[in-house]
Amino acid sequence: MHQKARHHRKREYRHAIAWSLTLGIGLLLWFMPPPKGLSVEAWHLFAVFFTTILSIILNLVPIFVASVLALSVTVLSGLLTAKQAYSGFSQGFILLIVVAFLVSQAVVKSGLGKRIAMLIIRKFGKSTIGLAYSMMATDILIAPAFPSNTARSGVLFPIVQSLAHDSGSKVVDGTRKRLGAYLMMNSMVGLSISSSMWFTAMAANPLGAQMAHKFGVEISFGGWLLAAIVPALIAFLLAPWVLMKVYTPEVKLTPDAPAKAQQVLDHMGPVHRNEWITGTVFIAMVILWALSGIYPIDQTAVAFAGLGILMVAKIFTMTDLRHQGEALATLIWFAVLFTLSSYLDQFGFMQYIGTLIASGIEGMNWPLVYLILIVTYVLIHYLFVSQTAHMLALYGIFLEVGIHAGVPPYLLALMLLFATNFSSVITPQGSSANVIFVSSEYMTSVEIYRNGFIMTMLNLLVFMGIGTFWILAIS
Repeated sequence: MHQKARHHRKREYRHAIAWSLTLGIGLLLWFMPPPKGLSVEAWHLFAVFFTTILSIILNLVPIFVASVLALSVTVLSGLLTAKQAYSGFSQGFILLIVVAFLVSQAVVKSGLGKRIAMLIIRKFGKSTIGLAYSMMATDILIAPAFPSNTARSGVLFPIVQSLAHDSGSKVVDGTRKRLGAYLMMNSMVGLSISSSMWFTAMAANPLGAQMAHKFGVEISFGGWLLAAIVPALIAFLLAPWVLMKVYTPEVKLTPDAPAKAQQVLDHMGPVHRNEWITGTVFIAMVILWALSGIYPIDQTAVAFAGLGILMVAKIFTMTDLRHQGEALATLIWFAVLFTLSSYLDQFGFMQYIGTLIASGIEGMNWPLVYLILIVTYVLIHYLFVSQTAHMLALYGIFLEVGIHAGVPPYLLALMLLFATNFSSVITPQGSSANVIFVSSEYMTSVEIYRNGFIMTMLNLLVFMGIGTFWILAIS
């Protein structure tokens, strides 16, 4: 008993020290004069954002609590007006995440998710890593038809959730690490790779190509695929295996799973009404999301329509909605962090960093400049809550600096865009595509920061190593 009490006191003591350190750093940054060329507002907002992220990394408070405290500080201090601070809540893509999460719960509730999971387990379920590769392969195959990796996460999540649940891995009973946590993290990593592999897999890719055109660099669908396919496929082959080493699931081999899955399918019988309706709605949503890259179809409106139909059919009810506190929490914390990140850019902080880097690399040879630019571009994603915002803020600056220093324009233009995608898993909020998996609570924020960094470094090594030589060889 005494030993438990001592252990508890030590833990509380360490927690208090961590809190003191975090708040101390935050206050020190706040009261320090801003660096030359940076406004007081930009510096103060950086202090708030940095302290918020540090408190999450050190596991002092949940990401939701850290976010709402940061929001209150920015408004009460006058750093942001109320209109500015709450602007993130009106963003359509944030609502898309929340609604897609609710639709995914209907897929699970209807039994469709269980049926799909059983079919996958029957085919690939002899090992956990087999399930991981099958889900990542599914993502890569459907990615070119989806201009939104957020929408794609809404397709994959209910399947991954059903795979976890039906393999005996749940959050509520403490078995999340059995294999659910690993599969959730694996899917986040897979989205970062598939978005790098296909030109049309993420909205920022074509937008970046338009920006590169201003520098005389032409990037086409075919050219992108040719440049990306070698490093992306190598990353695809390595990622599930490396992740299994650093985030080992409790269950690795399930030799009896395919036979058990068949028994469950036999017991379930033919597809019933709720599954047919949910499947039809789900497929219609997938098709409309895919077509949104060609026609002016609002992806969030599609998600709302799908949810509405499922509620009219009483597959997802108001009672179900009242039990989805995770969706509301997600809306709040992601909207807050997105707003803070956006105003960091609007206040000139990101441009200041770009200028600082440009002055620091002057006179260096181009391979070293190239290395510094890409590594810095990846690490600075800690400050962003959107891949598109990251690209819009820094892509042009980094591309101009690198080309001026002699870096081959085609190589740099592509690698910066690849990095926009393969660094997305570096934080829980690094991409809107991550958030639906984070909301499942299979992974803690600390686990995501740790494993996200490791997997981002793996992607960086593959793309910068093999990818660089491959692009130079084909260009």
